[in-house]
Amino acid sequence: METYSNLEKLSNDLKNLFKNQNQNEKEEESYFDFEIICEQDKTSFKTHKSILSSRSHYFKSLFKSKMKEYQENKLILQDVSSSILSPILNYFYSGKIEINLENVVEILFFSSKYLIDELIEISSNFIKNNLQFETIVDILKLSETMNFNQLIDSSYKFILDNFDEFIKTLFFLELEENHLNLILSNDEILTNEFELFQTIIKWGKHKSNINQEKKTQKLDKNEKEKLQIQILNIIDKIRFIDFSKKELKDTLKKDLIPNQISQKLIEFQKLEKNQKNQKKLKQFIEEENSLIFKSRDKIKFQSSILNETEHFKKLKEWINDDEFFSKMKKGYSAKKDGFNSQNWHKAVDDKGKTLVIIKTKDNFIFGGFTQVGWTTDKSKWSSNANDYGWIIDSNAFIFSLRNDKGDRNPEKFGIKKEKRNMLFADIAINSQLEHGWTDFGHCYNLPKGITFGTDESKSYLAGSPNQWVVDELETYFI
Repeated sequence: METYSNLEKLSNDLKNLFKNQNQNEKEEESYFDFEIICEQDKTSFKTHKSILSSRSHYFKSLFKSKMKEYQENKLILQDVSSSILSPILNYFYSGKIEINLENVVEILFFSSKYLIDELIEISSNFIKNNLQFETIVDILKLSETMNFNQLIDSSYKFILDNFDEFIKTLFFLELEENHLNLILSNDEILTNEFELFQTIIKWGKHKSNINQEKKTQKLDKNEKEKLQIQILNIIDKIRFIDFSKKELKDTLKKDLIPNQISQKLIEFQKLEKNQKNQKKLKQFIEEENSLIFKSRDKIKFQSSILNETEHFKKLKEWINDDEFFSKMKKGYSAKKDGFNSQNWHKAVDDKGKTLVIIKTKDNFIFGGFTQVGWTTDKSKWSSNANDYGWIIDSNAFIFSLRNDKGDRNPEKFGIKKEKRNMLFADIAINSQLEHGWTDFGHCYNLPKGITFGTDESKSYLAGSPNQWVVDELETYFI
């Protein structure tokens, strides 16, 4: 026995049945037994109860209940336009629908309200893969209304991963108070805290219908009270401890912060001024146990290469040095400071603990970390040569964060015990910092199952054993 199928023809036939509904032939009209009317634009669609009930739990329940709509064979919808309903009904018949950034939110809303499970999943996945600043707030609000927990989580992750850019857009001002409370409670936000505070003031003005152009000092009594009330439940999530002394002083002068918090900040200022009060200051912060005195976790840092929270977390886990992350600074960026090894050494030599991150044109991301750094002091070199050498660092490691497809888990590779503890000896880049080559496994441990000297080992980090092209190279140190 053989089974034949022609689902494509079936899909087309059913699509044409729906598409040709407006023909005037009475015989064909008799095939339809239910009418849906879009009240917004007075558009009518003829349909079949059997099709509707098989594609939507809502219609199935409606027809089973034999309510007024069932008796009259007609349903009037107030909350959808024909431009949205038409493709949805077409999907009911053909199983095909075109979803884009312009219609996806309305399709998701309709599918949720009228219990169309397949379209909920399709449109939700489309949204998660195409999140944008322009739509993220609407998506977040809709997800919360419909209890789409996965989409809520994806929306918040998108905002947090792109926070420093997002707060510079007008779309940030559309967030609701509950959104901001949750976001600002997060310790991993990558942003300047004082600039964040200024943005919160803009948000408060927007929500209070206060002219953004009007400086805070020029607000009248009524406007200032409205603004204070608007930001009242958010201001205690701002990490004032991360303000500079001048920023905190200027902020307190504006008299926008609730008295309860401002008094704590004034006390903090007094203790901070006197070096002899450091023990009292520490005790004061511990006793307050408030977010305003808790620095955000510096797990993230300003990088044009890294944009995934997981990558920042892995680097912090591997380096395992809070001092490094609290004091480090970006000392070199090839795109900013020039693709030149002399520029790099000028910025990096004799600095101490050093993190190097490399991104190739093929989107591989890898690098290394050393606790001793590069130095021009030849007495520290483990070499008799005059122009080159290496330094002993038994804790140095190299890492892989991403391959070209983005489907490899981040990995750390420690140095081989029998080797001379070279600094990143498995990775080399030419003097123009444009091309590189790798000999992975020479000094550092390879992943299980990969043999040193093979094309697989040499290509593991950068996708090619030699002549891979550097897109960006960043270096951080203290």
